[in-house]
Amino acid sequence: MTTAAAALAFVWLGMVLAISFVEAPLKFRAPNVTIPIGLGIGRLVFKALNGIECVLAVAVLGLVLVGGAGVGVIASLAVVLVVLVVQLAAVRPRLNRRSDAVLAGEEGPRSHAHVAYVALECVKVVGLIVLGVLALAV
Repeated sequence: MTTAAAALAFVWLGMVLAISFVEAPLKFRAPNVTIPIGLGIGRLVFKALNGIECVLAVAVLGLVLVGGAGVGVIASLAVVLVVLVVQLAAVRPRLNRRSDAVLAGEEGPRSHAHVAYVALECVKVVGLIVLGVLALAV
């Protein structure tokens, strides 16, 4: 069971790296991609990513609970789950309000929520690496 949990953790890791650290910043460098278009695309992509993350989180949690994993696996999974919940419950709503305002034509100071989201993504990446490695070591 822990091998399957490790595999899912690494799939999850790959998705986060590809979307958050490759797709998201690069889309704004593409020719003719305006801020509103980039925000619209980003909202769709991150909504899909977060939905898949929730499915993966439930699957990994189930495998870890059934597989009788060690304290390191459980602790790293707990970190990843807490980060995901904070992102979805606290940071994403702020990002959505900000993107709604920008899409409505409002201008204002840059959002610090993006920095918080990226910082949480970095913690999640480390947590997923640790989770995957420790799950394989069991």
